[in-house]
Amino acid sequence: MVNERGKFQFAIDRGGTFTDVFARCPDGRIRVLKLLSEDPQHYEDAPTEGIRRILKEESPQAINEDDKIDESYIESIRMGTTVATNALLERKGERMVFVTNKGFKDILLIGNQARPNIFDLNIRRPELLYEEVVEVDCRVIPALENVCELGALSKKWRIAIGQTGQTFYVTQELDLNKVAFELLKIRQTGIDSIAIALAHSYSFAEHELAIGDIAHSIGFSQVSLSHVVMPMMRLVPRAFTACSDAYLTPHVKRYLEGFAKGFDNSLLNTRVLFMKSDGGLTAMSEFNGSKAVLSGPAGGVVGYAKTTWKKETNLPVIGFDMGGTSTDVSRYAGNYEHVYESTTAGITIQAPQLDVNTVAAGGGSMLFYRSGLFVVGPESAGANPGPACYQKGGPLTVTDANLALGRLLPEYFPKIFGPKENESLDKDITLSKFGDMVFDMEVPRKVEEIAMGFIRVANEAMCRPIRALTQARGYDTAGHALACFGGAGGQHACAIARSLGMSTVFIHKYAGILSAYGIALADVVYELQEPTLKLYEPANFDYFDTKLKELEKKCLKALRLQGYNSNRIVFERYLHMRYDGTDCALMCSPQSSTNNATQHGDFMATFVERYQTEFGFKIDCDVVVDDIMVKVIGKTSICEEVELPESENTPPVHEKTTKVYFEGGYKETKVFLLSKLMRNNKIEGPAIIMDNLSTILVEPACTATITKYGDIKIMIGTGKMKEISEELDSIQLSIFSHRFMSIAEQMGRILQRTAKSTNIKERLDFSCALFGPDGGLVSNAPHIPVHLGSMQEAVQYQLKTRTDIKEGDVILSNHPAAGGSHLPDFTVITPVFHESTKNPIFFVASRGHHADIGGITPGSMPPHSTSLDQEGAAFKSFIIVKKGTFQETEFTKEILKAGGRNLQDNLSDLRAQVAANQKGIQLVKELIGQYGLKVVQAYMKHIQSNAELSVRDMLRNAAKDARRQCRDVEAEEFMDDGTIIKLKVKLDGETGSAICDFTGSGLEVWGNCNAPRAITLSAIIYCLRCMIGHDVPLNQGCLTPVEIIVPKGSILDPSEGAAVVGGNVLTSQRIVDVVLKAFQVCAASQGCMNNITFGNERWGNYETVAGGSGAGPNWNGVSGVHTHMTNTRITDIELLELRYPIYVMKFKIREGSGGAGRYRGGDGVERELMFRTPVTLSVLTERRVLQPYGLKGGQPGARGVNTLKRANGRMINLGSKTAINVQPGDIFEILTPGGGGYGVPGSKTIKIEDLPITKSYVERGSLYTFKLNQESV
Repeated sequence: MVNERGKFQFAIDRGGTFTDVFARCPDGRIRVLKLLSEDPQHYEDAPTEGIRRILKEESPQAINEDDKIDESYIESIRMGTTVATNALLERKGERMVFVTNKGFKDILLIGNQARPNIFDLNIRRPELLYEEVVEVDCRVIPALENVCELGALSKKWRIAIGQTGQTFYVTQELDLNKVAFELLKIRQTGIDSIAIALAHSYSFAEHELAIGDIAHSIGFSQVSLSHVVMPMMRLVPRAFTACSDAYLTPHVKRYLEGFAKGFDNSLLNTRVLFMKSDGGLTAMSEFNGSKAVLSGPAGGVVGYAKTTWKKETNLPVIGFDMGGTSTDVSRYAGNYEHVYESTTAGITIQAPQLDVNTVAAGGGSMLFYRSGLFVVGPESAGANPGPACYQKGGPLTVTDANLALGRLLPEYFPKIFGPKENESLDKDITLSKFGDMVFDMEVPRKVEEIAMGFIRVANEAMCRPIRALTQARGYDTAGHALACFGGAGGQHACAIARSLGMSTVFIHKYAGILSAYGIALADVVYELQEPTLKLYEPANFDYFDTKLKELEKKCLKALRLQGYNSNRIVFERYLHMRYDGTDCALMCSPQSSTNNATQHGDFMATFVERYQTEFGFKIDCDVVVDDIMVKVIGKTSICEEVELPESENTPPVHEKTTKVYFEGGYKETKVFLLSKLMRNNKIEGPAIIMDNLSTILVEPACTATITKYGDIKIMIGTGKMKEISEELDSIQLSIFSHRFMSIAEQMGRILQRTAKSTNIKERLDFSCALFGPDGGLVSNAPHIPVHLGSMQEAVQYQLKTRTDIKEGDVILSNHPAAGGSHLPDFTVITPVFHESTKNPIFFVASRGHHADIGGITPGSMPPHSTSLDQEGAAFKSFIIVKKGTFQETEFTKEILKAGGRNLQDNLSDLRAQVAANQKGIQLVKELIGQYGLKVVQAYMKHIQSNAELSVRDMLRNAAKDARRQCRDVEAEEFMDDGTIIKLKVKLDGETGSAICDFTGSGLEVWGNCNAPRAITLSAIIYCLRCMIGHDVPLNQGCLTPVEIIVPKGSILDPSEGAAVVGGNVLTSQRIVDVVLKAFQVCAASQGCMNNITFGNERWGNYETVAGGSGAGPNWNGVSGVHTHMTNTRITDIELLELRYPIYVMKFKIREGSGGAGRYRGGDGVERELMFRTPVTLSVLTERRVLQPYGLKGGQPGARGVNTLKRANGRMINLGSKTAINVQPGDIFEILTPGGGGYGVPGSKTIKIEDLPITKSYVERGSLYTFKLNQESV
């Protein structure tokens, strides 16, 4: 941002709490300002007020008599704003209507059918954006001419060619008059904004355009067409994106109009640019809702990228932005890292966004002491009431902990706190609240020890996602520099860098307003994107080159209209590429090449390199180009910063000395003002460096140096490690909890990167875990419910049956009798030895779902199996690695003998599991190197004991409830075939223990609904965690207070040869029903996963279908969602119809299927599929005979129904479980069960607003997406 015309230039970041202003004056001086984003008593708009205040001091004549700003003094205004984000979070956008195809009115309510938090019985789905839905009776499907066999029916349909060159059948033409009638009714209600998203409109946009024209003619002022907003495949995320655009854009435009009114000519003659989510600026007239969600945080990424990379360090950089209400992390290594689909506040948006990961609640993270653990967040005090020290009745937070330790100095803060916002931070309130916390602790502690403990736990909690962010892409975390900014980050930077093994921290002089400064440095970006869906092959190179040139011309024209000439314009070209048959697409730029490449360069080389780096291998198959994108960048001229004078070896002068608490006690700490420091000044820690916008703590053994431009570079020393004993320390327990979980998470990242199959790499159907020397589970990630207890059983089986566990050996197991859940889940177990120990000191294991391991049907999940050998290869204890050598020949023999169809994927995934285990071993050995073996093993036991404590507390409360209600804790439920599952629980309120006795449950069945014992353990752990109601370590300790009795030979512990595939996906759900019924927790959910498989000898598809969740004591059930032991996402309609000869005719809520009650059960769904070629349809379901129960007088949910409608009109009830051959034109309809109601219908309900609500930070970014994907397996 170079001042060329002698006028003021402003760059502004309007954040959630504060608005930061960076101004360059006509004489080149810099002014910075921070003010509250909301202060209605003093000003209407914070950015306008910031500009006004600076102009008032610098050029008073720039403020007119009517208090408007004379914009002739201003050359440019650049702004990032959370206006769109806040409207999305608070659901305060425009009233709008959503238009989609008939049969899909609930498509966004159902979404991908996964629930947000797998352990919440009270499922909270974010509110939808639209107020009304209009279904239009029009439809297109991919023609698939070579496989479609509908014959006469398809000949009636019009053939159309889409933008991508695809051929479509128009199965239903659009009735324009009917659409106009429906939209007019909506417009007359006052709704003025409309989003239109039709299936396959990314390519065939004819119907969307026609409806858009009608909407404009009727008078809708905002019309968002999904193929225009974001022309990418997949209906659900594209429709969400169109809705977000229709919902947010009018809101953003109103804000912009209000902002412009503060200036005398409404900014008509001033260059105003807004920051988009992708890190580029755009003209105010082009700024829209769907590209504005990360407008503010994007500035910070640009800021640290342009001030750190290749300037202060050659290392790749981790951005660490810790503010008052959120903590964001990101990475930069020469190029901005983008994601092209992300979820914010429950809304999935397809748009280029910088990969900014919100991982914690910042300085406002609330502090709890719970069940012997120090817990930080995720709840946040927010900006109001804020931390306790703000004097507004707020809770203890990380900010309070820093204040209590002397790391924040109230005298350097503005007096903006207290009820009248005219007081300083109040340390006395903070110390008093920490003093009250002492009484909750078993071991008395000083206030400073408690505060220090919370800081250490908070730091470790923030280190976990930074490790994940780097290692997910194959990078070494320690090989990065940490760029720290935000108001709260400077107090934590040294400790976090040291924990991560980083040697360098960089803190810019404008770190407190780095987002605003980044906006000043940002470039103007204009991009266009089009779908292609063509193979990357020489025959299509001319097409790609032509399309790229067309988009270049359009982008160039747009940028030249903004005044950019050719020497300041840079082009970036991208192809969105993926291996055929996979879902993971990468946006790739070209490398220079003269051989076998497009005129623009070799995109394939970039794709292969990136895929290899990110996933560890390449695939020998075709590569598909989904989309083409061109970015044109108008480069910003950056003014050279003024260099500081040399210090000439003069030591820096400190302002005062204060006492700051570190490990080991208080230390005398010098306080410096950044404004008085000179170039090359060196400051040895401990020290505090203050500027007007942030507080920087230089910890002991660290050295800060002032750079030539006045920034701070800190070299991190090793420091002296605090000695940790084997005795339980609750602070150290919390830290070890994070470290153990981080080990399991990092194992999972290695497994995902190096595996080959879609199941592991993209569906993320795996778990990794750490076990103690007795095989007891210590940590497990992710928390896939069906894996929770069963992996422990698998490890302990090896200990019971093997006396020859040797170093260098790795064991493969999947047999139900050996702790397996079902055969496709291969568990790879590695024993770990230490130095000269004879026995393993711990175990690591990884469990992954292999797509095919033999058996009578492809996919190894036959719906009609009656014995285990029909389901594939079974291994109780197979040495897959012997003395360090992978036993490929022996494994190949076994898998082929069982009929395996995908040997190479099996081998690749097994090698990946072995590699993941090796990573776990390395990480635990690092932990042992840091703390010693005895300490690590002691804390393995302590963390298990802590989980036990939480379960005992819950069981004591359950015993009290049962006594108060004078009832036995018991229940029984029947499977659809009449088999009983019976449970009687004997609770001991004194010890907090329970005996769960399943005696009386039915015999194993002639079929595959038998559940291995490990499944019962997993179901019980899942129920215990749900009933506890907050995060606890999920490990062996959860089951220590619980004795489980399961009769041998029953459906819950069948004989070794019994078929079990249905037990994993059906009976597991019914076990949960019985447990929750016994404890009277909530009504039954749908009690089923609704497993549907269809295909032939060439292809197959497997899906599970959502239903209704059960109501509870103060909540209604949720409709169209997966519950309990599954959380599987469903394939998007467009992908399904493109890949397979299937026509999805309906996918909507089954209204009225939830049970009535004081709180109503959630409804199931209706789904109709027309088959376009002969296939075998397999159905494996439950709750088709017996309804999901209601509780406390609530009515049961509706039972499910499976119906086949033959093309000749014949209707067939398929029952719960069957396999049947279907013909072209046949339609399968599934009606899934609803959830049960809770309480007598018509009785008084508790209003939701009457219940206590705590705020939490809103997660986002690639790490959050990864977590959602893992928890939806």
